[in-house]
Amino acid sequence: MGSLGSDTTWTAAAAGDQPTAGKVITCKAAVAYGPGQPLVVEDIRVDPPQKMEVRIRILFTSICHTDVSAWQGENEAQQKYPRILGHEASGVVESVGEGVADMAAGDHVVPIFNGECRNCAHCRSDKTNLCAVYRVDPFKSTMTGDGRCRFSAASDGAPIYHFLNTSTFSEYTVVDAGCVVRIPAAAPLEKMTLLSCGVSTGLGAVWNTANVAAGATVAVFGLGAVGLAVVEGARTRGASRIIGVDINPQKRIKGEAIGITDFINPKDLDNQAVHQKIREMTEGGVDYSFECAGNLDVLREAFLSTHDGWGLAVVLGIHPTPRLLPLHPMELFDGRRIVGSVFGDFKGKSQLPGFAKQCMNGEVKLDEFITHEMPFSKINEGLQLLVDGKSLRCLLHL
Repeated sequence: MGSLGSDTTWTAAAAGDQPTAGKVITCKAAVAYGPGQPLVVEDIRVDPPQKMEVRIRILFTSICHTDVSAWQGENEAQQKYPRILGHEASGVVESVGEGVADMAAGDHVVPIFNGECRNCAHCRSDKTNLCAVYRVDPFKSTMTGDGRCRFSAASDGAPIYHFLNTSTFSEYTVVDAGCVVRIPAAAPLEKMTLLSCGVSTGLGAVWNTANVAAGATVAVFGLGAVGLAVVEGARTRGASRIIGVDINPQKRIKGEAIGITDFINPKDLDNQAVHQKIREMTEGGVDYSFECAGNLDVLREAFLSTHDGWGLAVVLGIHPTPRLLPLHPMELFDGRRIVGSVFGDFKGKSQLPGFAKQCMNGEVKLDEFITHEMPFSKINEGLQLLVDGKSLRCLLHL
């Protein structure tokens, strides 16, 4: 499995020599057969890309909390089985379908769950990064063009469903062209997986959604990979104070390594709400708060921790429950605002290549986010590490 291993020097010329273009490929994938069941690494068949599609040879994929939530079946209404999960990855283009003009075999790429067609009214607007055609849709399980799957079981040909426009827990995947970003060939592919979701989402929320300025005060609720990416974004913007909030005391160590100036464990507060503690620490509240936990009670604390008159709370956590916002409309009349951010408000195809160059230049620290590496065959161990709170990103080598 993974004959290319960690070799990131696979060239366009070499790709052009591949005899697989236009043919069905048999390869390994980690298939989910039901909520909470261990993923099964087995042979599958991957069809050639159709019109405006790209087939990618995945070299590295990492595991995100969204993958864990889907694997555990937190919202079973969106699940169809069998399915190939995964949405953070990097690799090379194996072949392209009809009409794809901005990529070719051998290009280094990252898939993105929130695509960009560049033609719809949304893509032409500078007010949103959502695309009318390729925006993230957790309920979508087939390809955009013909509504069919490109994966099937090697044993009996039964269809295997897609996930978040990407399905990267596979040696090969087929993705809509609007959900693939070409990156510089010199970029380290093992680190570029982080741009598919976690780092782009958190850092982009600081740079694009909130546009945090130097000297601002920030509170980050939940110090997983997305929360720590928020910390990194705030650090690069010169925030004067970055308060990390997490119930896991071990998160303090990693948070301080990346840039938090203060740490609050809600369990250590004696009958005091977190927002009250933050208001005491910051003379009324922070300028910006970021909710990265996917918990509505935490969201309320994040909102109330911002400063009266101008505070902005940015929602990044995934909230699978049917509960509604824990806010009274009149609380918005105190000048505090709340907004959601998808993929850090990055327009993927337009802006991610430039972001990749900033990472290559050392403007953004990526090394701290990859805490574990292992072969793809141990994917279930990687999932458990994240469930147990022992990893930020586990990088799988295919």
